[in-house]
Parts: sequence; C-alpha cells; structure tokens
Amino acid sequence: MPKTKQNIRCPLEHGLEVFGGKWKSRILCVLSAMGVLRYSALRREMGNITDAVLSAALKELMEDQLVLRQSYDEIPPRVEYRLTERGESVLPILQSICQWAGQYEKFDYSGTMIHCKKCGYRPTPL
Repeated sequence: MPKTKQNIRCPLEHGLEVFGGKWKSRILCVLSAMGVLRYSALRREMGNITDAVLSAALKELMEDQLVLRQSYDEIPPRVEYRLTERGESVLPILQSICQWAGQYEKFDYSGTMIHCKKCGYRPTPL
C-alpha cells in the first residue's frame, strides 16, 4: 500500500515511493528505450505483468507526472504512453542502480531480460 505524503520522512523515501519497486522502474526503462507505446505494446514489452498491475502502476506514474497518457479521438480509440520530462530526469538514477548492481552481482540474464540500452550495462557471461 502506498504511503501517504505525511508518512514519508525523507526525500529518499519519497523517491523510492515514486519510482521504486519491481514494475515502475521497469515501465520507465521500457518507455525510455522504446519511446511512445500503446498499452498493448507496453504490456508485451513488460513480459509477465498483469493488466491490473500495469494499469495501477501507470496510474501512479501519471499521478507523479513521470508518464504521460495521450488519447486520440479515433475509431478504434488509440491511447499512447510516453515519459514526461520529469520521467526522463529519473533515468540517470535508474542507470546508476543498474550499473551498481551489475558491478557487484553476477546475474544470468539469458532469456530473462534484455540489457538496458540506456545505461549500456551488459552482463558478463557466466
């Protein structure tokens, strides 16, 4: 359950609440790498996320002004998601976390995750 603003005691807690967790950071990275995506394409890129979880995470990212949802008055309806300027500003933080984790941990990413094209981290083969 998300913390209310009055329960957050420091900027680090706030930052982790806004873009932390398993899904929010992955959504930001996918949108960063892929640009503008429709919901179905975003879900496909995310892999094993449910519609309910993706919708909830997107809603929170939009409320925090990291992701923009743009709908078009067309038939069939078209909705696209992209990072805002504020969302782009989070990327160096996520890149640093990715590089740190790659430096201190050895992961077998074969078949589970494509390396992050934004941070340039490539896992060392085991």
